[in-house]
Amino acid sequence: MRLATWHADLSRKGPGLLLRDLLRGEADAVVAEIAAADADILLLTDIDYDHGGAALSALAERLAQAGADYPHRFQQRPNTGMGTGLDLDGDGRLGGPRDAQGYGLFSGQGGMALLSRHPVRLRRDFSALLWRDLPGNLRAPEDPAPEIQRLSSSGHWVLEIDTGSGRLTLLAWHATPPVFDGPEDRNGRRNADELTFWRHYLDGGFGAPPVQPVLIGNANLDPERGDGRHEAMRAMLGDARLQDPLPGEATVVWEQTGPMRVSYILPAAELRVAGAKVRPPIAGQRHRLVHVTLDLP
Repeated sequence: MRLATWHADLSRKGPGLLLRDLLRGEADAVVAEIAAADADILLLTDIDYDHGGAALSALAERLAQAGADYPHRFQQRPNTGMGTGLDLDGDGRLGGPRDAQGYGLFSGQGGMALLSRHPVRLRRDFSALLWRDLPGNLRAPEDPAPEIQRLSSSGHWVLEIDTGSGRLTLLAWHATPPVFDGPEDRNGRRNADELTFWRHYLDGGFGAPPVQPVLIGNANLDPERGDGRHEAMRAMLGDARLQDPLPGEATVVWEQTGPMRVSYILPAAELRVAGAKVRPPIAGQRHRLVHVTLDLP
């Protein structure tokens, strides 16, 4: 069972533009890379959401034409671009991208989606959890709107996959970048807490955790390099309940920071890993596709 995640650039600056580009064939390089990776399950962490999943359906159709059939898909409205009606960034104006639950020029920009060859269902959704309700959270006392601000900048999903030989549980998320703020480090605090949430979940802090889950997605955080609260990533990588099949492997290269690791697939320690790889970069994409193959019974 090959699992993959990719922060591919499938987000645009306005609603409907991704669908337009897919219909025009302007994302064919991304389609070709997904088809070449040949994953059974793929989590995309930068793809626009639209009502009815039109863009995701168009992507799946393009993939089927390329020989990569994904009959099962999951996507729902992310927190990105979801209006709050408040001036969260204090610029004196309402409705800006930083006034939303998660940064977004419009509702649904840069969300998540799962493509699967096996049936998938949403088991738990923590996307509406308020930041203040995470135990031990790093939210500053003066942070605005504690009664409305959600923890997830995009979403926190617990997805169950029926593999045919059993069920596999994915813990999927896409955290905010720990930059683009000021000395208050609001994004850095939130980024770390979006990751730390999963440790609370594994501890049983939000109900019974699944057996042998796989943590998958974009943490937007390297354990050593770049901005961010690296200790949160190191704590996750050092958690004995999980294993790291790709230690130290960079998944993106930015001009300002050089190579960094921000996309992760961390299977439960008891699962058997048959292979793992970060694929080479393709033209026009900073982030690289990551995949891990599990030897399931």
